[in-house]
Amino acid sequence: MKHRKLANNELNRPEAGALAERPRHPLIVVLDQVRSLNNIGSVFRTADAFLAQHVYLCGITATPPHRDIQKTALGATETVPWSYREDTVALVEDLKSKGVLVWAVEQAEHAVFLNQYQGDWTVPQAFIFGNEVKGVDQAVIDLCHGVVEIPQDGAKHSLNIAVSAGVVLWEAFRQYKSAKK
Repeated sequence: MKHRKLANNELNRPEAGALAERPRHPLIVVLDQVRSLNNIGSVFRTADAFLAQHVYLCGITATPPHRDIQKTALGATETVPWSYREDTVALVEDLKSKGVLVWAVEQAEHAVFLNQYQGDWTVPQAFIFGNEVKGVDQAVIDLCHGVVEIPQDGAKHSLNIAVSAGVVLWEAFRQYKSAKK
């Protein structure tokens, strides 16, 4: 069997303007003190791919428009709803008050490995990704419903934040789509 690469116009993807009419998946991304503009742009692109409900940029996390964010986002800052919040703790409290289940993506005691995580898809799920060096702040972790950890077997003890977001959002998207069947 031969595989012919599909052209972009064969992918049946909606135009950017049509996304406003489509219901979004109950996936919320929170970037807590993320330094790298390229990571921010990559997360936007991943959020677009999985039709995430919202991206929150917190603390020192830069906001669009910025040329280095745009370089990796490839326009996703225009297709994914986003907002800036100074205080991640206040954001988590706000999300929880609205019935959102909030998860830190971190290595922590009693964390649930991603392959064992089971989302409750009757409510939105928010995933917090932290600073490239310090991770998610402990005060933020303390407020979360739980912690999700990506299992790893290599010598390095962490993944790039954009990679982590891709892995976690893929699994959440997969579970959500499966629950909708």
